[in-house]
This record gives sequence, C-alpha cells and structure tokens, in this order.
Amino acid sequence: MTPQSPATRPLLLGSEIYRGSSYGAWHPLRVPRVSTVMDLARAMGWLPPDQYLTSPRAKPAALHVWHTPEYVAALQRAETEQNVSEATRQRHGIGTVSNPVYPEMFRRPATAAGASLLAGELLRHGGIIHHPGGGTHHGFPDRAGGFCYLNDPVLSILSLKRNGARRVAYVDIDAHHCDGVEHAFAGDPDTLLISTHEEKRWPFTGALEDDGGGNCLNLPVPRDFNDSEMALIRDSLILPAVTAFAPDAIVLQCGADAVTEDPLSRLTLSNNAHWAVLRGLMGLKPPRLLVLGGGGYNPWSVGRLWTGLWATLNDHAIPDRLPTPAEAVLRDLTWEKARAGRNPPEHWFTTLRDAPRPGPIRDEVRQRVTTLTGRLAAAA
Repeated sequence: MTPQSPATRPLLLGSEIYRGSSYGAWHPLRVPRVSTVMDLARAMGWLPPDQYLTSPRAKPAALHVWHTPEYVAALQRAETEQNVSEATRQRHGIGTVSNPVYPEMFRRPATAAGASLLAGELLRHGGIIHHPGGGTHHGFPDRAGGFCYLNDPVLSILSLKRNGARRVAYVDIDAHHCDGVEHAFAGDPDTLLISTHEEKRWPFTGALEDDGGGNCLNLPVPRDFNDSEMALIRDSLILPAVTAFAPDAIVLQCGADAVTEDPLSRLTLSNNAHWAVLRGLMGLKPPRLLVLGGGGYNPWSVGRLWTGLWATLNDHAIPDRLPTPAEAVLRDLTWEKARAGRNPPEHWFTTLRDAPRPGPIRDEVRQRVTTLTGRLAAAA
C-alpha cells in the first residue's frame, strides 16, 4: 500500500431518492438514514458542495456484470406494476415480507449500485469515498435477500478492479454476515474478506470454520459483544490481516446495527468502536478507501454513527455538544411504531459520540481470534 495524496479530499456520494423512500410502514427500513447523514453533515458545516456528488442510477446493462438480466428485468417490472407473480416471488425473492414491493424498489437500489460503480471509477487514481447508501451485502445474482435487492459491495469491488486495483480487502462489521459478497468472491486470491457478525443470527452463514476457499476470515461473535472485544479483533486480526494482504483498495462495510440501540441485533457496541476500526484502516494509508453503510434500523444511532464516519474521514473534531442546527436535524426525526422512538434519550439529540461501552474480553472471543490468526500464520 502506498500513501494517499494529502491533497485528496474525501467525497460523499448521496441522493435525494433516500429522503422519504421507505420499504413500508412496518418494515425496519422505514426509517430515514442517508438523508439524515447528509443533513447532519451539512448542519455541522462538514459537507461543502465540492465534497458532495449525487449518485447516478445504474443502468440495467451495468448491473449485468454480476446480476442476471432476468432478475434485473423482474425488479424493474415489479416497480412498474407494483406487484409480482408467485413465480417471481419464489424465483427472485421479491414481494416478500423482508423484500417487499414498494414504489422505488428498482430506482433506490440502482442508485446505491450506481454510486458503488462510480466509486471504483473515481478511485482509479486514489482517494477516499463515503457512500452511506451502500452496503447491501445480502443480494445474490438472481435473488434478493435480507432487505438487499442489488449487491452494491460486489459491484464496487468489481468496479475497483476494472479501474486498476489488483487486490481488494473487504472488511464487514455489520451485525449480519456478508453472505452475498462471500458468494461472489469466495476462493478469489485477490480479494480478502473479513467479517465480524453476530452468531446465531440470520442469514446463519459465516461460521468460524468457513474460509471461503482460503480468502475469508469469518468471526461470529456472541451476544453482548462490547467495545473492548471489538478492539481486540481490530488490533489482533483485522489490521494485521489487511496489512499482510497489502491491498490496492480497502472497502469497509460499516453497518450500524451492532450498536446497543439497534433493534435487530443483540450486540452492545458504541459508535466509537466503528470509528476506531475506520481510523485503524486509514492508518494503513490505502491508496483507495471506500466506506459503505449497511444495516442500521434506529434512525438516531444510524445517522449519528455514519456522520461520525464522515467526520473521521475528514479529521473533523466531534464536539461534546452539537450546535443548534445539527441538534434540530436529530430532533426532527421520528421513529413511530418503535418503543424506543416514543421517548428517546436526550443524548440522541445533542451528541454524535456514544459513551464508550467497554467490557470483559471473553474467552470464546479470544479463542476465535486465536483460531483465525493461527490460520493466517499457517498460510503465510
């Protein structure tokens, strides 16, 4: 890895399509996320026009680099007709409770995919990009899965490789295993996959012994996983493995669903843990760095965490108390039909940074890290 040019300013790829677009009134992805990051970053004075680009919408032909033409056509048809046949539902996994039919069901994921494809082009000569609308790591070539209609992390890696990156390290700290990304790159010696994810959690893949043909480091973690345990994994596994791999590009999928406040996991990280993983990877000075979003279903914790990623990428100091315009963004959020949203704590409005959540490093976590570091040493 060679140092990144100090003149390069990070770019944030966003879109207004995320504002008001929802998977439905009862779906976990009914909450605003990317629009909150855009609004918060601007309210903080951290997102000048020259650091923001509107994401293009990927054309169907561009998606065919990994997704089947039949599947892409089925998504477009479902958006137009706002209905799917039972045969389409069975074959492609759309029109289900997890992957419902909704008004922007092709345009929204195609926008996320377009940003990931564009990121590979923009990073041809190096740089840093934050794409909070990305991270949909459960999509398969011919099928939706886990709220993911298209797999933009896969498309980003393919685009990076088309644009000069020979070796890509993909690090995924979402609460759920990156099954679609592993399906795409298992056994590829030029792609390193590292995933931390909650054990016994959908999609129930990514077992410790699953090495994906030699290039995957899967680390399932137990419930109540804390900041101290993530720090151990960061320093003993993630950073040494990426350093040894010497990638031309790093892609970090930074799902926000591993924090205590998220309703879809039983993990107990603070957002400090995510920012520290990012700082560690930045310290390796990769020529190309792409930071994606991912899971996250509490609008306040997602918005605060991903805005903190943008601050980290730009070396902005995070204040102890947010200025009034940023606080107003957070006070304007609602989370109806969720118990935690009825009486949110004051610090969700006034801060970006969580209180740290350290804890004991359990033997089972140490043992799993030792197993994977041993595997790395044997392969060296």
